[in-house]
Amino acid sequence: MSRGPRRRTNRKPETPRPVVSHDGSGHAEPVSAAHAAANLQTGASSGPPAATSNRHGPTRRRIDDLIEQIHQSADKLAQDDSSRGDLKILARTMLELRYAFKVFAPYRSKRKATVFGSARTTPGDPCYQQAVALGRLMAEAGWLVVTGAASGIMEAGHIGAGRENSMGLNIMLPFEQEANRVIADDPKLVHMKYFFTRKLMFVKECHAICLLPGGFGTLDEGMEVLTLIQTGKRDMIPVVFLDEPGGSFWRDFEQFIRRRLLDRGMIAPADMSLFRLTDNVEEAVGEILGFFRVYHSMRYVHERLVLRLSRPIDDEQLDAINREFSDIVVRGGIVRSGPLAEERDEPELAHLPRLVFHFNRYDQGRLRQLIDRLNAADPK
Repeated sequence: MSRGPRRRTNRKPETPRPVVSHDGSGHAEPVSAAHAAANLQTGASSGPPAATSNRHGPTRRRIDDLIEQIHQSADKLAQDDSSRGDLKILARTMLELRYAFKVFAPYRSKRKATVFGSARTTPGDPCYQQAVALGRLMAEAGWLVVTGAASGIMEAGHIGAGRENSMGLNIMLPFEQEANRVIADDPKLVHMKYFFTRKLMFVKECHAICLLPGGFGTLDEGMEVLTLIQTGKRDMIPVVFLDEPGGSFWRDFEQFIRRRLLDRGMIAPADMSLFRLTDNVEEAVGEILGFFRVYHSMRYVHERLVLRLSRPIDDEQLDAINREFSDIVVRGGIVRSGPLAEERDEPELAHLPRLVFHFNRYDQGRLRQLIDRLNAADPK
């Protein structure tokens, strides 16, 4: 587990010096803030990392523009007379994210399930065994399993998936939190100081979320994921709350949401479609895999939402969808389309059929219901 520099107790005036980063690689490297900003280029791509250095034309120019924005922001920090504490937060954040992007970049083409749950769950607990089975089934389906890399549910998910199919995002706490024996010293393990950078990576890099019973951290992660999806800050993904067989942990949680949030008008009825509850691990895996039966991915292009599909839908299905979901279409209708010009930076997806429409960007629960409707068109 990498450690940050020790605090000095004798605070003397200092001359400016390079920031020393322990960025999760286990090695310290001296960097300036501007150099750290430039290094974000590594791993910032959503495609295979090998393609980054070979990009030309508009895509290359857009990347160069973003790097220049980072440089300018770094330069303005000096003009702003920023405090040393503020600079430390920014420098560490950039270093952590740059390294995490670099670690995850080679695996962007593989689907990943993030698994949350208590670090205190013991191997004899039924929830632990559920997590082992979940990791095993997801790995057998060709997925990677991402966890917080510590003990309990996190360890169980990695035991099921095996080292080859595991990735980890460990948190550096004031008390020791060692990486579990499956992922320890693996190049797919990242150590992070800040919870917010860690949670960003958990959600940004995954294609599904599964939560098993846990404490404050698990509840925080679950509610944040639902908030990001409900507000459209995260593309739609399946979220499954998995309990032990016959357990009521998440059923009690759902009842609280219904009584205290839904019944009081604090969420919409359709928001209950953003997640699923089950105590059956096969059902949990089926929910995750079934989400991508027809639906593949989504992207906004200006005011239009593009839904990529793994197979086309017929005229009857398209008519039914237009009737059932006209309430979330701002104008026009839901139409078939090939790749839009703005999607040329994702040539690997050009072959997929698409549905395009002007989504109101508000009714995310209804959007999830639309995706469920598309997937139901292929019952296999």
